[in-house]
Parts: sequence; structure tokens; C-alpha cells
Amino acid sequence: MTTTTHPLTFERQDQGEETARADLYGLLATLFNAPPSQALIDTIASAQSEGDGVLEKAWADLVAVCKSADAYIVRDEYELLFLGVGKPEVMLYGSYYLSGFLMEKPLAALRTDLSMLGLERVGTVVESEDHIASLCEVMRYLIASDDVMHANLATQKTFFSDHMQAWVEDMCTALEQHPSTVFYQPVTQLARAFFTVEMQAFDMS
Repeated sequence: MTTTTHPLTFERQDQGEETARADLYGLLATLFNAPPSQALIDTIASAQSEGDGVLEKAWADLVAVCKSADAYIVRDEYELLFLGVGKPEVMLYGSYYLSGFLMEKPLAALRTDLSMLGLERVGTVVESEDHIASLCEVMRYLIASDDVMHANLATQKTFFSDHMQAWVEDMCTALEQHPSTVFYQPVTQLARAFFTVEMQAFDMS
């Protein structure tokens, strides 16, 4: 994508809800795009975690896991789950969950919509545009961008509904049920909780 994942920032009391949403989409994009560095793991581990809601609980669980996580072990887990030789253990691509195959019609439709938003994959990006990290990054852009023509709630709702809502829960289930998921267990639970909150909020908008 033409946008890149920004440095991780966490919600402060003077930040609005929209900034917090953008930050969380950015964090999920970073964690699903590549195994996290030890610096990122330590940053999450030092973050505040309070509140008793489902999303807050999921965040607290990730913070707790990061307190003892080792980047080298997490890298091994990432490579086992998402890379591997041949077919990955768990797919992170929308087309796979929507059609059963990669590079199918859902990806073509996504590329059309991205083009209308003025977004395209940069040459250095290997993954196709329907990778969960790329989609989270697009959502971050649609929330954080100053482009009022494209970055607005209606566009966010349409993009999420058209390209994420139908399959992200299936992806989360696949990850949660995989026996090798350790670090990515709380990551996935955070993603599921956040996506559920987004769906509910969009339904009310």
C-alpha cells in the first residue's frame, strides 16, 4: 500500500476515540505484517491496561503476555503460523476465507475500491492487498487521514463491511484453535474483540 505503518502510539487521556481506533488498527497491522521486534514487545508490556470491558480485557492479556515474551520465540511462532513451506498453517488473506482460494474475485473487487480511494500497493510490499495487515492499515488511514473526501465514517463503514466483516472472525477462529498459537493467541483475541466493537459501532451509525 502507499501508506505505511506509523510508529506505535498508545491512547492518552487527551486523545480522542478516533485516534485510539487508528492506533489499534496500526498495531494490528504491525503485528500481523511481521513478527514484532523486542522493542515493540517491551513497549506493549509497559503500556497501561485497565478496565473490565471485553476489549480492555483482551488488551490486558496481550500486555501480560508481552511482559515475558521473547522476540526470537515469537518470530519462530510467526514463521510457523503464517509463512512455512507451501501453504501456511493459518491464512491471513480475505480471498481465502471468502472464496477458498487466493487471488480470486474478492481481491479484484478490493483492488478496484482501493484505486477509487487513491491507494495502491507499493513495489516493496510482497503480500497481496487482501492480507489482514494491509486491510488494517487501510482502515488506519481512513480514520487518521486529513483527506475528508475519502477518510470519513461512511467510507470506513463501507470498506470494513465490503472487505473485512465477512471473514475476519473466521480468521480469528482459525488462529485461536491452532495448537501452536501462543503469543498470537492474545493478539487474535484483541483483534476479535476490536473487530466486534467496530461492527457494533458501524451498525449503530
